[in-house]
Amino acid sequence: MSEIQLYNLNIEKAILSSIIFEPSIFEDVASKLQPSDFYLPSHKAVFEAMIELESEDLPIDEEFLKKRLSKNEKFDENVYFDILEANPLSNTTVYCEQIKELSIKRDLIKLTTKIRSTTLEQDLPSDDILDIIQKNLYEISLESNTKEFKKSDEMIKATMEHILEMKKIGNNGVVGVDTGFAELNKLTSGFGKGDLIIVAARPAMGKTSFVLNLAQKALDDNRGVAIFSLEMPAEQLIIRMLSAKTSIPLQKLKVGDMDDDEWSRLSKASDEMAKAKLFVDDDGLLNIHKLRSKLRKVKMQHPEISLCIIDYLQLMSGSSAKDRHLEVSEISRGLKLLARELELPILALSQLNRGVESRHDKRPMLSDIRESGSIEQDADMILFVYRDDVYKMREEKEREKKAKAEGKEYKSDFFEKPEEDAEIIIGKNRNGPIGVANLIFQKKFTRFVDKGNIPLEIVYESAEDDAKHSKIEIPDI
Repeated sequence: MSEIQLYNLNIEKAILSSIIFEPSIFEDVASKLQPSDFYLPSHKAVFEAMIELESEDLPIDEEFLKKRLSKNEKFDENVYFDILEANPLSNTTVYCEQIKELSIKRDLIKLTTKIRSTTLEQDLPSDDILDIIQKNLYEISLESNTKEFKKSDEMIKATMEHILEMKKIGNNGVVGVDTGFAELNKLTSGFGKGDLIIVAARPAMGKTSFVLNLAQKALDDNRGVAIFSLEMPAEQLIIRMLSAKTSIPLQKLKVGDMDDDEWSRLSKASDEMAKAKLFVDDDGLLNIHKLRSKLRKVKMQHPEISLCIIDYLQLMSGSSAKDRHLEVSEISRGLKLLARELELPILALSQLNRGVESRHDKRPMLSDIRESGSIEQDADMILFVYRDDVYKMREEKEREKKAKAEGKEYKSDFFEKPEEDAEIIIGKNRNGPIGVANLIFQKKFTRFVDKGNIPLEIVYESAEDDAKHSKIEIPDI
């Protein structure tokens, strides 16, 4: 059986010749091919020289090209005249696709060689080797999946199908994953496919509890949920979810101190949870490459997964270890692209800077997010979890501590409430209004619940991101 030839020099010459005789087609070719897609090094050098001339706004013609190749010390007279003698193509699109196809196959051959050498010559754990292979394979797959403009009839058809699908869902205003909170649904319409949602708060505000409540709602709707927990073991997450689901205080669950009725409720809830499509990865050393690989794999095995949660973003690592801002940018951009690729919302938790503590009004703002630039840019939605009583309790303890240090008697009227007012502040919403959803946090169950029918102040963002304020009365739910 003869080997398949993984290059076509005649097509490569014809494409380069076509550009020289008709420079206006260069941008179209450059949008489909890269220098590395050419098999012959001299052909690659010619295409690189064309890119340089284009970037400097110089003509891509026979003379300028020859001078640039000579300057780069890559001029091969025989190859150059072969290109000039080749017949230009009337339509380069099909031929560019052929060159790209052959290039991808060559990359796959190189990858098989790399797999062998990495496995046999490098003393690495098998998981690291798999991650390297999957990362390389993913990069090759990105090269092969270039998208063109969508035509009007295709877009209209897809839009009408979407509208009909929304009609089937009903008029409850939720077109994505239901958050489980009426006020939050009214502001967000649920979490959409391909959305990156950042949930940010200072420590002890309950952001993990909040996203676990969101996860429980998705599970109750027979949706699949994948959770990456970098800070907390899987068993602790499950205990929190069981407490919220059964209304058994978390502290009782931790020590197993329950009466017969509570044991019965726990048994029933455990049976239900055991059947749920919940997947938890509690690898504390997760990086963006491993996360992508693991989420793709579990999504492929379980297509019903419709929500991914990451707790939390700043604990992840990227590949730009020397520059944390570049690393965070790589992570946030990677998560956004992954959400679009897998067509599911990704919720990533984020810490806030300490600067919020020094303000009189400690409600968070977008600028309070650690390494906020890239996160704010990539996120479709940013939610802040805020409970004012957390700060009131801290302030009260500071007063008591100060009084004791001064030898004074201190009596406080403040008491820690079992249920506290909570705000879910929508700081950014690319596809809707921003505003505040008012909830109640039930501390002993680590559970957020709807507060009631309260008028919301909603701020709409214009296309120029200038806010226009308007008060909207939310009708009875």
